[in-house]
Amino acid sequence: MKMKSIVCAALLIAGTLTSRQVVAQEQQTPSENSLSPKFGIKGGLNFTNLRVDNDDEGNDENMKTSFHAGFFAKLPVTRGFSIQPELLYSSKGSKLAYDNIIQGEGEYRFNLNYIELPVLAVVNLGKNFNIHAGPYVSYLANVNIKNLDDDGNMEDIADLDEDDFNRFDYGVAGGVGFDISNFTLGARYSYGLKDIGKDDNIAGQFLTNSRNTAIQVYIGLGF
Repeated sequence: MKMKSIVCAALLIAGTLTSRQVVAQEQQTPSENSLSPKFGIKGGLNFTNLRVDNDDEGNDENMKTSFHAGFFAKLPVTRGFSIQPELLYSSKGSKLAYDNIIQGEGEYRFNLNYIELPVLAVVNLGKNFNIHAGPYVSYLANVNIKNLDDDGNMEDIADLDEDDFNRFDYGVAGGVGFDISNFTLGARYSYGLKDIGKDDNIAGQFLTNSRNTAIQVYIGLGF
């Protein structure tokens, strides 16, 4: 089963189990008496891939593990509803195995590092449980393409750099979160809506119609 399908099923089950608790839920932690903005830090793992038009789900064998880290703010609008902007450094991309006579066996690793700004609507379905969704925009800070051969040797691929990729990306994201006092735990799926490679160069030709996807698991601390 695809990783994305597993995550979607988990979100559906969690939402069903808590749907009866929507009314009169609080946004603040149990120790607080009033609604107040929170600011904090967060970080965690990324499980990323590149989606193409003829393979909408992507190939799990190409999934790459990386990380994200940054800051968030949780701005209450009313009890049970907040707006949560974030500013993250997030590493995305994919890996691609090869096996041929000339090169032998190995894999290419596409490391695309973004400064990312999600803006999420957060709805509490329980005192400590929420769902969140919204758009994101991101800026490509740097690109690192590696060739890892079967002997463990790794080298940069100089033919691809930042100029071969679109600097800006955008998409949508959604997930679930668990708030325990000032700590938060969560999982999220993001879905890119823009091709990562420019159409008029080698990246656009090699990565035809490729777009970012990512599953994120994270922990955060609010103040």
